[in-house]
Amino acid sequence: MNFPIRINKYLSQVGFCSRREADRLLQDNQILINDSLPELGAKVNEGDVVKVKGELVNSSEDQQVYLIFNKPKGIVCTTDTGVEKDNIIDYINYPTRIYPIGRLDKMSEGLIFLTNDGSIVNKILRARHYHEKEYVVKVNKPLSNDFLNKMRSGVKILDTITRKCKVEKVNQNTFKIVLTQGLNRQIRRMCEALGYRVIALKRIRIMHIKLDIPVGKYRKFTPEEFAELERQIEA
Repeated sequence: MNFPIRINKYLSQVGFCSRREADRLLQDNQILINDSLPELGAKVNEGDVVKVKGELVNSSEDQQVYLIFNKPKGIVCTTDTGVEKDNIIDYINYPTRIYPIGRLDKMSEGLIFLTNDGSIVNKILRARHYHEKEYVVKVNKPLSNDFLNKMRSGVKILDTITRKCKVEKVNQNTFKIVLTQGLNRQIRRMCEALGYRVIALKRIRIMHIKLDIPVGKYRKFTPEEFAELERQIEA
């Protein structure tokens, strides 16, 4: 981290909250730098003590956390614990403040990453990297070849055509799909556009990480997994 750094960017990079939320906290006088109320646009210097709502913010790099979580259906991927009672942060209840990388909608389940390392988030989410995400999807009626071919070729949703992708039929009502983009509720919208309704949706892979833990459980990245993650996002 290069000091001095604006307080909103600092809180984002250490994984405490987003820049937008930091600006709101600053305006509400919820942030202290060295026990003093900072002005809008204030900067943090190396060695400064930062507190938010009385909570000490730890920027030590050896405290960085990278988790793999199997999100249950019904849990919301938000850090705003005051709005959503069924949020991912309260559910995991990890001792260090963390937040999800990307989203998985409330009625979906499966693999999601969480971290307190704000510097890695944009690299993972950057669209140009075309990182693969694999899902198993069950729909409300038998799959037709026309449906499968259109899903592979691209479907018009949200004023765009979805990127070509891999689709494999599993059984009469279930298919696997590998996406390289992350539009809002993309798979559900694609299916709806073709006259199908999603009954169940599970993410089983992000890049090289495969889902290998029970629903509701989490684990840390192995050193080998994290090394490969760094290699892919720096490519």
